[in-house]
Amino acid sequence: MSASHVISNVSQPQLVRLAEEIAFAARPGDVIALCGDLGAGKTTLARALISALQGGAREEVPSPTFTLVQTYATPRMTVAHFDLYRLNNPSELQELGLDHALQTGLALIEWPERAHETLPDSRLVVLLEDESGKSTIAESGTRRITLTGHGDWRQRPERIVAMHAMIRNAGMGGEDCALRYLQGDASVRRYARLTCSNRSGAIFMDWPPQPDGPPIRGQLPYSRIAHLAENVRPFVAVANALRAAGLSAPEIYAQDLDRGLLLLEDFCDLIFGQEVATSALDQAELWRAAVEALVALRATPPPENLPIVDGTSHRLPAYDHDALGIEVELMLDWYWPAALDTSTPADARAEFAALWKAIFDRLHVLPRGWVLRDYHSPNLVWLPDRKGIARVGIIDFQDAMRGPLAYDLVSLLQDARTDVAPELEAHLFDHYCANVTARQTGFDRDAFTFAYAALGAQRSTKILGIFSRLAQRDGNPTYLQHIPRIWRYLERDLAHPELSPLRGWYDRHMPADVRQTKLT
Repeated sequence: MSASHVISNVSQPQLVRLAEEIAFAARPGDVIALCGDLGAGKTTLARALISALQGGAREEVPSPTFTLVQTYATPRMTVAHFDLYRLNNPSELQELGLDHALQTGLALIEWPERAHETLPDSRLVVLLEDESGKSTIAESGTRRITLTGHGDWRQRPERIVAMHAMIRNAGMGGEDCALRYLQGDASVRRYARLTCSNRSGAIFMDWPPQPDGPPIRGQLPYSRIAHLAENVRPFVAVANALRAAGLSAPEIYAQDLDRGLLLLEDFCDLIFGQEVATSALDQAELWRAAVEALVALRATPPPENLPIVDGTSHRLPAYDHDALGIEVELMLDWYWPAALDTSTPADARAEFAALWKAIFDRLHVLPRGWVLRDYHSPNLVWLPDRKGIARVGIIDFQDAMRGPLAYDLVSLLQDARTDVAPELEAHLFDHYCANVTARQTGFDRDAFTFAYAALGAQRSTKILGIFSRLAQRDGNPTYLQHIPRIWRYLERDLAHPELSPLRGWYDRHMPADVRQTKLT
């Protein structure tokens, strides 16, 4: 099975841009075959694609006409560039190392027709032709590009074509702009940065709508129970609401809601966590500004339904018992087996659920507001040219809910990836409470302190499970290095007197030696 898509009137700069967009879509194991007459632009496209994968490096990319294959190590994957013009026999392709190349990265093949039937069934074929019918590309100046996806590639060219059209229509398809892949978060979202020499750039977000996973409870998948966004619509709705409240969420320049493509304002690279790690900026100043943004957001109650530009709306879910509960269970499902090498006993699981239910009952009756859910250092950007709370750029909020107001504060002050000293946490907690007390009558600091500790314990428990799941299920052990920090936060929260029954459960089932176990 195959599917073809055509892009017309492609100039030389737009051909380079298309190469960058194909590079953005590429994955290890892909075959990209370039077809067309001599002078059609195959080598131009190949060099631009390799350069994009190298991060825009201006390294020499020689034609492999005589060597037949040239290999490049890039940050994302290895690239094997084949030129089969001088191939004597299709069987020689395997001798050149095609199978090995696909095990470690991408195979980019010029003159693929000389391989006849030896190419993998799954591949992208890029056909370059003269647009006007003149004898050479040089005479017409534009090309007609046909992208044909075979096998596993069948659905993917459509997204490349839609991406190309969105960027071109936004006026960023010329030679003054370049597109570079950005390393994203632990999610299905992919990002690229468009930088332009004489104007502001943009961030491209590629987020295909996600199908439901297998049902795990009440015929619902985990994502539905935990209220996780499965497409770009919540992102768009919440971004608009946050900007209306005076906060800095990215402006949306262009959107394709059905495909899940967005062109966003670029806040650049002053990410809180990175800046603190390099000591480039003062942590106390950054975190204080982020606390003040939460104080301001508290004064804007979230509506249940948020409008979207296409006339639909996004229902902002409540952070209910089911969502809170399914999250803490991640620890039992993933961290417990990894740390104790056994499944969680039924009696320990039942006691755990009962203790947490009592806590959730108390949280449920407290004042509710925005819960952005991932309000922490990887998702906050310093914008020093702006004023007040607008200096804090927020880039991850698609899973926002209506829930206990302490949640985002504890996400910030007990950052999973960056140390926050107990003294700074206490100071900024006091700063938050003092500001809310000055703005709002009837603020119950004792109840808020309980909620802060309870939600901190809930969040740390969830994160222990998530980081263990990333390592075991997804083969990504990177986040295991943060587990000692998570335990320090959790112990700090469980010290609250009203959480002593829960602390007893952890002390019995997760004693000090278990907490210090290094997971792999």
